Amino acid sequence: MTNGEERGQKQYDLEERLIQFSVRILDLVEALPSTRVGNHIAGQLVRCGTSPAPNYAEARSAESRKDFIHFCGERRNRSKEESEVIALS
Repeated sequence: MTNGEERGQKQYDLEERLIQFSVRILDLVEALPSTRVGNHIAGQLVRCGTSPAPNYAEARSAESRKDFIHFCGERRNRSKEESEVIALS
């Protein structure tokens, strides 16, 4: 049991949820048509849909809280672009 659970707080395993999200993206990509447009969107989805999990893992290795927040902010900006790609599919 972690400290948060001991104090009655619910723990959220963000890393596990991001991995599950990546798997769902890969399933979506497999369902896309094998056309020029489908292949282009598939490539974009694979890149943007599988990057949040390793980015979060990297952010967790930040040397300070300030570095962690800065890293997450940069990735948040990148994810806005990625959400546009997901909206296209």
